[in-house]
Amino acid sequence: MADSRTTTLYALVTAAAAAGAASTVISHGVTELIGNTPLIRINSLSDHTGCEILGKAEFLNPGGSSKDRIALYLIEQAELRGELHPNANNCIFEGTSGSTGISLAMVARAKGYLCHIVMPSDQAVEKSQLLQRYGATVERVPPCSIVDKGHFVNVARQRAAEHAGGAYFVDQFENLLNAQAHYEWTGPEIWAQVRGRMDAFVHGSGTGGTIAGVARYLKEQNPRVRCYLADPQGSGLANKVNHGVMFADSEREGTRRRQQVDTLVEGVGLNRMTRNFARLVADADAVRMARWLVAEDGLFVGSSAAINCVAAVRVAKMLGPGHTVVTVLADGGQRHLTKFWSDEAMTGLGHDVQAPASLDEFLG
Repeated sequence: MADSRTTTLYALVTAAAAAGAASTVISHGVTELIGNTPLIRINSLSDHTGCEILGKAEFLNPGGSSKDRIALYLIEQAELRGELHPNANNCIFEGTSGSTGISLAMVARAKGYLCHIVMPSDQAVEKSQLLQRYGATVERVPPCSIVDKGHFVNVARQRAAEHAGGAYFVDQFENLLNAQAHYEWTGPEIWAQVRGRMDAFVHGSGTGGTIAGVARYLKEQNPRVRCYLADPQGSGLANKVNHGVMFADSEREGTRRRQQVDTLVEGVGLNRMTRNFARLVADADAVRMARWLVAEDGLFVGSSAAINCVAAVRVAKMLGPGHTVVTVLADGGQRHLTKFWSDEAMTGLGHDVQAPASLDEFLG
């Protein structure tokens, strides 16, 4: 005999089918699965703060992250401009720390394009493995300054220039269509899901596209919605917001020959102002937040999502009970197994990998 939960689920499914809803859910290919991700209440964080802390579940996109949106949007815009033609040896090039590359490789495969991804060699190896499974050419280069011709973005730009067929260099860091995708797509989804009732939006900044696009849309709907940047230590963007300058001259990207930002969090915390574009979140907080979420909520998230959740809790505590705070669960933990989710790696860096006994224990 089925238990009550099974009976309830069955009743919901059959009711939806009877209403004809089931006939409307067939997607034509993987690209139609992108977007329209659910907004979920993060129960443990909400109960702790007395606020509604909601996470946009972007890890449920088919490529596993919010970057699916910009991959599809930028490629389709390039098609409209006549820069890309499917099944004609056209190749998409990008320099990325991983997630954007995976999304691009997936969309490229679905649409009939080649894909060439250049990434820093210090990124988690499973990202390269995923890219290769999607059929992308993967080129790992040593981390270096953006002014160095060997920087992963510069190498991708050069590879596009060398390609014999049609080539499209995505340039996510400087391409303003990045933010436009989130302005036209992610922002309206969030606003519709909260039905116009929210007090704050919290997000980190890699390219700056998500926070710029979503914040712009939300502010146009209601100027009283507060938008917060959440970045790790070493972030030039957070330093710009908090202190008015990007970084000290001695730390300027381009004056140092080694990798700039000393943080284990991949893909956020740049030390340059991108065209797309608060609070600092320590690496240790992100590590323990991720462990807390999987233990308390069953949410297995990556480092960017963990940063967002730490900041969301802090913003909620600052605003006080009764407010609604929205953030983005940008990706899952599966592509971070050998670094951020490796207890051995994190312990070696001096981080506590045990889930805290309470949020107050490590958030204060």
